[in-house]
Amino acid sequence: MNDTIVSSLSALQKLVQRFRAVRQQSVDLCSPLSTEDFVVQPINDVSPPKWHLGHTTWFFENFILAEYIKDYQLYQPKYNYFLNSYYEGQGPRILRSSRGNMTRPSVQDIMKYRAHVDQQMLEMIENFEGEDSKLVHLLEVGLQHEQQHQELLLTDIKYILGNNPLYPPYQEMMSDMRYKEARPLGFKAFEADLYEVGYNGTDFCWDNEQSRHKVYLADFEIADRLVTNGEYFEFMEAGGYENFEYWLMEGIEWARQLEVKAPLYWYENEGKWYHYTLRGLEKINENEPLTHISYYEADAFARWKGLRLPTEFEWEVACGKLYHQIPTDGNFVESMQFHPSIAEAQEDYQMLGQTWEWTASAYLPYPSYPRFKGALGEYNGKFMVNQMVLRGGSCATPISHIRPTYRNFFHADKRWQFTGIRLAK
Repeated sequence: MNDTIVSSLSALQKLVQRFRAVRQQSVDLCSPLSTEDFVVQPINDVSPPKWHLGHTTWFFENFILAEYIKDYQLYQPKYNYFLNSYYEGQGPRILRSSRGNMTRPSVQDIMKYRAHVDQQMLEMIENFEGEDSKLVHLLEVGLQHEQQHQELLLTDIKYILGNNPLYPPYQEMMSDMRYKEARPLGFKAFEADLYEVGYNGTDFCWDNEQSRHKVYLADFEIADRLVTNGEYFEFMEAGGYENFEYWLMEGIEWARQLEVKAPLYWYENEGKWYHYTLRGLEKINENEPLTHISYYEADAFARWKGLRLPTEFEWEVACGKLYHQIPTDGNFVESMQFHPSIAEAQEDYQMLGQTWEWTASAYLPYPSYPRFKGALGEYNGKFMVNQMVLRGGSCATPISHIRPTYRNFFHADKRWQFTGIRLAK
């Protein structure tokens, strides 16, 4: 066996370890759930946890096993219709809004499906011979895809439990009851210049992070921490939801239809405000970072402050200047807090982890955008319309999944994800 193949196999073995860990993490995140929690779908944006576990498994079977194993027999051909998300090239599928209407396959069946595909994947990797750079890439895509769904699992579980009138906790977790104060809001200044943006490494990145290119940025300043609940309270108390001057036209029409003029999961009871967290219903801590807001709310708040949201390129440049590496002690899913934490230290800029940050940038392709070929080309490129870019990751994001160049994207009205605000001027 030549040195090239030995090197490739070594890379595969490292991926085997990651494969086991990532696949187990998805199951672990669902371990606090009851069987009933796995199957419900309160709104179209939320998918049942059972579906997430099945879809990520379908991804490996459909895009790797069926391609690399000769005469591979699908575990259950009918699963393609239920577990395909939006891949037109992979055939018909149920409506996204109907995922919660399917009582079968059962949770038990999905777990058996996961075990079967995991075994087949591991056997295939161990027995693979020959040039395998494409396989390494596909396996990495599958793992990164599953990590995306791990974040969706947590946010969907939060919506499922947070809209239950009993407000059940996802998990009994200790809350730090010591009173902490967020440090005063400050700004970091950056001079006008021609900056390079986009991914520039050799490890994995999504196609929408390429290609690296230059952009001119005028002088700008960016906040050194996220907006807090208390700061957003001031906006609410000043009649921010009623004053159309701060809102985009779409935004004010959206805001007028809100049952509660407040961020998602906020509830007022006898003059006091509470919010649902994955620890259960809690009194709102004014020092914690604000989360679960739409782009409309973020933009209106910034206007009310006489400021604005940063563009995605301002955010990326600032993040690259303020961080030398991803903070290993950051508030990602591995911290098991599942909730944003207070900025106390002067160097805690909260740019990586905590909450996804709305930017003022529309989700568009970079110059020379190298869209994935084949079915995977549907992964990012076809969504580049009517969506806004978010940056930074959240307390539900795996730390190995995030980069300063990572581009998340959602429609302006979405707020079931951990979304927050960083100001700029």
